[in-house]
Amino acid sequence: LIPYIPDRMTEGYGPTVEGFKKIISQGATLIITVDCGTLSHAPIAFAKEQGVDVIVLDHHLSSGALPEAHAVVNPNRADETSPLRYVAAVGVTFLLLVALNKTLRSNGFFAQQKEPSLLSLLDIVALGTVCDVMPLTGLNRAFVAQGLKVMAQRRRLGLSILSDVARMDEAPNVYHLGFLLGPRINAGGRVGKSGLGVELLTSADTDRARAIAAQLDLHNQERQAIEAGVLEAALAVAEAQANMPVILVAGEGWHQGVIGIVAGRLKERYGKPAAVVALDGGIGKASARSVAGFDFGQAVITALERGLVKAGGGHAMAAGFTIMEEKVGVLHEFLLHRYRECG
Repeated sequence: LIPYIPDRMTEGYGPTVEGFKKIISQGATLIITVDCGTLSHAPIAFAKEQGVDVIVLDHHLSSGALPEAHAVVNPNRADETSPLRYVAAVGVTFLLLVALNKTLRSNGFFAQQKEPSLLSLLDIVALGTVCDVMPLTGLNRAFVAQGLKVMAQRRRLGLSILSDVARMDEAPNVYHLGFLLGPRINAGGRVGKSGLGVELLTSADTDRARAIAAQLDLHNQERQAIEAGVLEAALAVAEAQANMPVILVAGEGWHQGVIGIVAGRLKERYGKPAAVVALDGGIGKASARSVAGFDFGQAVITALERGLVKAGGGHAMAAGFTIMEEKVGVLHEFLLHRYRECG
């Protein structure tokens, strides 16, 4: 098993041809993408040319034809009728494991070996569901409720140590997942150390886990300082849009690693959908957060189809896109018009 976490500063959030080249060069014959891949036509086509199968586990909205993957498991495929469209990618992955376990069991695979306990993974499912800002209804509610019980048992070394570092002194709850543990696990990726989170969660070495947790805590403090600067600049721009139904702000040199958090802060402050664009040399990387009633992911997909953005995707409550600087104003007008149509 070769975990590969793209560097969001240099590679973005999803699969790339260069990333797949690195994975294949290490001997991979099967690539599984998680929380990405539904729109990754070029990288998946490249893998297929190399004789490598790709399985996509995702929940982001699709647009038009699906990539040439071996399978695309996504409740938000355009041709999907599943009622579980609200499930995060971590939940999709867990359900795939349940189905895989069932198939292996029926084929006698576990006759000579112990069957894995999938319920023990629900702490991770709960963490991912909360941090991906999914609605805590239906199956998500069950995932999180049971996952918190598993987490309280403190059997996952990395999470237990990180809980201590985060000074959690009570049984874990949704607040702890979303505001104490999640930000620290994500902090590495926001400052260019994208592999630290997965290393912590899979570590069986107490000393190494403690070192990683301490490092992530420091990176989280660094992230908070960077975020404060970008938020101040973003608020200065957003104030002029306070009467608009959708906030879209852009700034040169804003750190890409915190724009999603800043978009969330703007959404909370104004009670409106908000997008934050970090500009660099005429190209913008953006992250957006939405409110109930406005599907930002679908808006970005439509903008992509109309040529307003170079790349993008997402789901109802969160989205990301790449845009040329000269089209930022045009995109804002499109989003304002779309919001009024939805209203």
